[in-house]
Amino acid sequence: MSCNHDCANCDKKHEDGCFLVEPHKDSSIKKIIGIVSGKGGVGKSFVTATLASMMQKQGYNCAVLDGDITGPSMGKMFGITSKAVGDETCIYPAYTSSGIQVISTNMLLEKDEIPVIWRGPIIANMVKQFYTDVVYKDVDYMFIDMPPGTGDVPLTVFQSIPLDGIIIVTSPQELVSMIVTKAYNMAKEMNIPILGIIENFSYVECDQCHHKMYIFGESKVDEVSNKLDIPVLAKLPIRTDITKLSDIGKIELSNIPELQETIEKIKNI
Repeated sequence: MSCNHDCANCDKKHEDGCFLVEPHKDSSIKKIIGIVSGKGGVGKSFVTATLASMMQKQGYNCAVLDGDITGPSMGKMFGITSKAVGDETCIYPAYTSSGIQVISTNMLLEKDEIPVIWRGPIIANMVKQFYTDVVYKDVDYMFIDMPPGTGDVPLTVFQSIPLDGIIIVTSPQELVSMIVTKAYNMAKEMNIPILGIIENFSYVECDQCHHKMYIFGESKVDEVSNKLDIPVLAKLPIRTDITKLSDIGKIELSNIPELQETIEKIKNI
């Protein structure tokens, strides 16, 4: 991973020492990618699950850490119904049908419908524990589904976990410039590499004539890309078949060719 644990020369330290935490002693994690957004409802969790699924299909061992503690969705998308198990030394992640290792809040709750009514510091600490207390075996790429915004939990992840890069997910609306720029500025402040932008809900394509309909208006993401000098990695269409796979817990069966450039970018970090 990108952390060399040289706290004396670390750019993520403060007067009391280094913020970075260690993974569990039995974990092996090579690369960590954060999937972020400046606002909710843009499909960040969908992008996280799909990228992990596509990388797993290409022969890489992947893990997903669901950092959206109060709005966990990974269990549902991957069809995981079992609860997390552990002992006095660690917690073990669940495995999807293709072997992706997943940890999510719902795996710790008696019922999925129980709301997580916790204050910010507790939520932030839970994300760290998902990294420090869970044993991830031989992981090539870990994907962290971050909560939206720039509050306590994203800040904790940026400071505590040695991210090798982040991907910003957005949608084609007028607010995109402000929203993406906030996420961009936060990452820059924390010295986190930004791999690029993925625009979700970009268009709908007609099955018959393949005409593209921009139901949320023309995309603004290229303007933002030029302004911030970060690449647009993908513009994802709205596809009802993929939505259904998410709803029935079979997201691993999805194939999003528009994400292949993103996959190659991740491989090269």
